[in-house]
Parts: sequence; C-alpha cells; structure tokens
Amino acid sequence: MKKLLLPLALLIACKETTPPTAATPEPQAKVYKELERAELNTLAAAQHLPLFWITDANQNQTLDPDEVASLTGTGVDGRWVEGGAFTPAFEQAYQALLAEKGGIKVALELAPEEKERRELVLKELSQGRPTIVKNDFSQGSAEDQAIVEHVLKATALVETIYEKQVGAYGMAEQLPADHPASRALFYRNQGPWCVAPSTEGEARCSALPNFPKKISGLYPADLQADPKFCEALAKRKDGEQLLHQFFVVTGSGDALKAVPYSEHYAQEMQAISQELKAAAAAITSESEAAFKAYLLAAAQSFLDNNWEPADEAWAKMNVRNSKWYLRIGPDEVYFEPCSRKAGFHVSFARINTDSLEWQDKLDPVKGEMEQALANLAGKPYVARKVTFHLPDFIDIVINAGDSRDPHGATIGQSLPNWGPVANEGRGRTVAMTNLYTDDDSKNQLKAQAESVFCKDAMAVYVTDPKPQVMSTVLHEAAHNLGPAHEYQVKGKTASQIFGGPLASTMEELKAQTAALYFTDWLAAKNLISKEMADQAHVRDLAWGFGHISRGMYAGDGQAKPYSQLAAVQLGFLKKEGAVEWKDELAANGKDQGCLSVHLEKFPAAAEKLMGVVGGIKGRGDLAGANALKAEFVDGEAAKPLLETIKERWLRAPKASFVYSVKLK
Repeated sequence: MKKLLLPLALLIACKETTPPTAATPEPQAKVYKELERAELNTLAAAQHLPLFWITDANQNQTLDPDEVASLTGTGVDGRWVEGGAFTPAFEQAYQALLAEKGGIKVALELAPEEKERRELVLKELSQGRPTIVKNDFSQGSAEDQAIVEHVLKATALVETIYEKQVGAYGMAEQLPADHPASRALFYRNQGPWCVAPSTEGEARCSALPNFPKKISGLYPADLQADPKFCEALAKRKDGEQLLHQFFVVTGSGDALKAVPYSEHYAQEMQAISQELKAAAAAITSESEAAFKAYLLAAAQSFLDNNWEPADEAWAKMNVRNSKWYLRIGPDEVYFEPCSRKAGFHVSFARINTDSLEWQDKLDPVKGEMEQALANLAGKPYVARKVTFHLPDFIDIVINAGDSRDPHGATIGQSLPNWGPVANEGRGRTVAMTNLYTDDDSKNQLKAQAESVFCKDAMAVYVTDPKPQVMSTVLHEAAHNLGPAHEYQVKGKTASQIFGGPLASTMEELKAQTAALYFTDWLAAKNLISKEMADQAHVRDLAWGFGHISRGMYAGDGQAKPYSQLAAVQLGFLKKEGAVEWKDELAANGKDQGCLSVHLEKFPAAAEKLMGVVGGIKGRGDLAGANALKAEFVDGEAAKPLLETIKERWLRAPKASFVYSVKLK
C-alpha cells in the first residue's frame, strides 16, 4: 500500500486550523463477522492455513484477536495476532477465505480429469471437522519451555520417518502449487491417498494429479505386487527376521535383507536423539528425574534400535513422579499391510491427576480381574500374576506420526507391545482425557446418537465423559489381562496363528469386550453405580457406531480392527437380545427405525461374548475367529444394519484434530 505524503506547509496549516479542544477520534478496529466460526475453520483447513477460531467467547458472532490460535506442526507459519491486534498477515488470510467462500478464483483451464480430482479433494476434506487441542506454555518456566521446544523439533522429524514408512516421502514436492486444498489433504492424511469413508474407494481421489498407488515404504515395491506377500514372507526361513517389528525389508526377489530402523532412517533418528538429549539437558528439577531418564534412554534407542532400555525407563514414569507424558518411538502395527512393523509416533502430554481415583479403585482387584477372564477363556489359558500399571490420565499436547490420525484420535493405549516390560506386565497404560471434550464434539456426538438410538436408549445417554473414560480405562487395562502380548499356544504367538490383521482385530475385540464385561462386574462389587454402568454401555455402543461408520476395510482392502470389533460386538449383542432394531422413529424424531437397548440383558450377553473371544484367543482358534468375522463383519445378514448406521453417522463430519502449542 502506498503512503500519502503531504507537503510540510500543508501539514502545518492543518495543525494550526485544528481546534485545540477537539479530540482526535481513535481509529475503529476492523470487524470480522462475515464468516461464522465453523465456516472459517473449515475454509482455513481446506486452504492449509494454520488458523483456528477457538470459540466465540463473548458471543458477539465476531472474530476477536483473543479468540484466534495459530496451529502447530503444519509446516506453515501463522502469526495472526501481535500486541493484542490482528496482523496484516491475518487480514490477508481472512480476505483469501472470503474469496474462497464467494467462489472468487483465478480462471484456470483444467482438464476434466484434474477438475474431477480437485472436486474429490474437497469432498475428502469436507468429511473432517477441524477440532483443536490447545496448550499454552507462554507463562511456563524456562525449563518447561525448553522441554516443549525440543520435543516439538523431534516431533517434526518423527513425521518425516512415518512419511517414509507409509511410502509418501518426497511426494509433497509434486503437489500442484495453485491448489492449497491438495496440500491440506496431503498434510491431514500424511500422504496423497484419500481415507474418508465416502472417498477412500474413489480411484481419482488424490492430492496428486498422477494418482500414485499406495505402496508401503517398509517393503520393496516389487514384492508388494503379490497381494499375499505378507504370507509369503512369513513362510520363508528368515521370515521372522524379515517381519521383525523394528526392521525394514530391502532388496528384491530372494535377496531380501532386514535392515534396522536405526540404519535405514539414520539421518532422522540421529537428529531426534540430539533433540531428546537437549530436552533432558534442560531439566534441572529433581522432581523430573524419571522423565529425564526416559529422554536419555529413548535418545540412545534411536541410535542403536534397542528399545528395551527406553521401555524400562518409560515404565518407571507415572502420575506420581512426573507432570509429563511422552512416548516417542515405534509401537503400533495397524498402519501397514502386514500389521507386523512398528510405526513411529509421538504422543506428548501433561499428566492429569484425576487418574489416581481409578487407580486406587482398581489396583486392589486387578488380580481378580485376571482370574475372571481366565475362567471365561477356559483351558489351556491359566491366570497369571498380573503386575501392570493401571491407566494414567493424560491431556494431549500434540500427536504425530502414527498417532496423528486424519480423523479421530486414540483415546487409550497400552504399551509396549513387545519385550520384557510387556511380557512381565510392567507396561504403562494411559487414557487421553482432553479429546472430544469440547462443546462442538459433544453436541455433534449427541445428535449422531439420536439418529440411531430409540428414545429409551437416549434416556440413558449422557454427554458427561466419565462413563466413556471408565470404558477406556477398562479397555486399556484389559490389554494386560487374559491371553495378551506374546502369549503363545503350542509355541506360536497370536500374529503367527491368526496373521497380523486378524490378530490385531482379535486383541482389540478382547480388550473392548472386557470393557463391557468389567463394567457390570464392577457394578456388582459396588465399585461403580448401576446407573454409571448403564450409561457406559450406551456410550460404548455409540463409540462402536463411530468405528462402524468408517467401514470394515480400507480402500486397499486392509482390515480395520476397531471397525470389525464394533461390528462383532453389535451383531453378537443383537443376537443375544441386548439390543434390538425397532421399526419406530429414532430419538431425533426424523429417522424411521432405531436401536433399542435392553440393559437388563446386557451383563449376560457381554459375559458370554467375553467367554467366546477369550476362548478363541486362549486356544489359538483360527476357525473360531474367522467364524465371528464371517457372521458379523462380512455376513449378508449383518450388512443392512451396518450400512444404516454408517449412513446416519456420516451425515456429520468426523473430528480432525489440529494442535496449537504456544511457547511465547
């Protein structure tokens, strides 16, 4: 903008003719009310702008400077407010969003194929609702700020490794410069491929105009031409080494080689190690000695690919000896086609001490919980002495890599999955308690539930997160109970018996069914009220609907463990009469047909299912696992209800979490 310069004489004249008593009016701040909050956040996400309207705190339907957050980890800087006022960068960004809303675009001559691709990109993005997780460390100590700064730098490097693992590394350079929505999709999905329910099957839905096929970065591309390459690897004499969770497979044909993560991702892993050491060096507080020990142990694991020392140090942290939670490294396997390789991730959080109530409640009975599952599973499984830690509650600061999902987020986790810490029941379990707690998420979930449940079920439904948190605690605790971790039948682990994908589904089914079963078990012991148990059952069903809506299989045919477990539970409960589909109006008064819940039948049905699932895992019963899947996941009789739930649930976009971490 050009400045208007006036001659000095004219300036003096103006000054002399101004009455001395007249006050110069203050310039009026510009008002930003053309865009509603949800509208602005959706448009900003589609334009890959790290801008978020947190809440309309003063209810004036106007965006104010203290209501704006700049998002972290997007690869784009956004300085929207300085000195309590909007910056020129914000004004420019806001005008761009207004233009996008109004359809004001530069005229481009696009080929029909490219036009279709861009329309599908927007359709993919529209299925996610930006949902913020905000943390402010600007008033924190220098130690805290240094810790956060170095962990965030390590987080960015973990994202790079994960991008390599999923086969997307280097593709961002091919994104069309004139289409920010394609870049937004690539960032959200950690690659160019569409994953939302309505578009993951669309061949032309991609962030890239060349529509690359999804090929894992963990195995040679030519090997993956065989749809059964995972089984072929497992049958080789060196199959266990090639499929080891901390190695990448390289080479071709018969000349395959297992390369350690620390060697294959050497540049990033060495840099991460340096950042973790720097974070440890910043800690001078004696109260954070356990956290410092973990940072140093993890730093070494990134150098030598030996993760057991990091697991040992990590397991010694808890709600009583640190205010921080960090898990950084390779853990879960669900993301890759063989479900055997560990994906790199970061979960960084602050401890929430509310977990102490549940730990005090469940610690005395966890031995009884193990015996109860052993009784239901039957022989050959025998109850073990369990020594696992009950869940710590954590408030997420940022998720990255395999923990940063395009839609939704993990709300509970039990780790590690291998090694002495896992096998000896010394692992650590957490429940993420600051996710889905915003008003937008609660209101949307209730509306979705009302479209499926009958009025009787909604009479029990509560927006209070406590029943769902309890279920998460029980789910994660159950990963340490019954046939778990590296339990073997005739010398074979679950992955070897069932295959990676089915083994993952059965383990998650065991854990979530245990959550249903132990809810009534706790009520019978008067450790929780019957009212809370009923509320938890209804919320658990709603949780399952969300996963059912994602479909049973990904676009590449890979099984979705949580979706399939939810389908098995719903089908089994329906078969046992604990839930019933009725030909009456749903609770929203609009949809014909709804699910009624017979809570008096729920305890017996959950106990029966727990016996079935525990027995299958305990015996290594592949036929039994396939039978459950065939009846309740793939069976023709199951599909109408699953499709109805999917259609109604997908009317609303899924939460797509974004993160804002303020340091200064």
